[in-house]
Amino acid sequence: MKKIFWFPTLAMASLLAAGSALAHDDAYLDTQQAPHGGQLRMAGVYHFELVLDHSSPEPKDKPVRVYLTDHAGQKISTAGATGTVTLLSGKTRATVALTPDGDNRLKGAGTYASPPGLKAVVSVTLAGKAPEQARFTPLAGAAK
Repeated sequence: MKKIFWFPTLAMASLLAAGSALAHDDAYLDTQQAPHGGQLRMAGVYHFELVLDHSSPEPKDKPVRVYLTDHAGQKISTAGATGTVTLLSGKTRATVALTPDGDNRLKGAGTYASPPGLKAVVSVTLAGKAPEQARFTPLAGAAK
């Protein structure tokens, strides 16, 4: 009697297709409550949460924090990591250097305005890994 080998192949193909369907896009992440009140974005195999101070729309020195987790919400160590956040508001651009600060957090400070149209690009390089990048509109919901 011949064994049928197509079933395992079909099952594996279905699992691979399902895995790609479970990827989190920006629209899905915007429906999720971020653990630290920021905005979540995908960055390769990680989630970045960008937390900005939006207390003043005027430019002033304010903190910036980025938290890293995997897709299951498990903390990713930032020991030895480096990063930057580039904040764009109209024609104004500010770049903030990030340094490790705790289990899964990077922090920095810089002078930036906090209007609802603010855009940000976060780039993080974990120790021994390739850089990962994500784009944010962190205060888009603040006007609501």
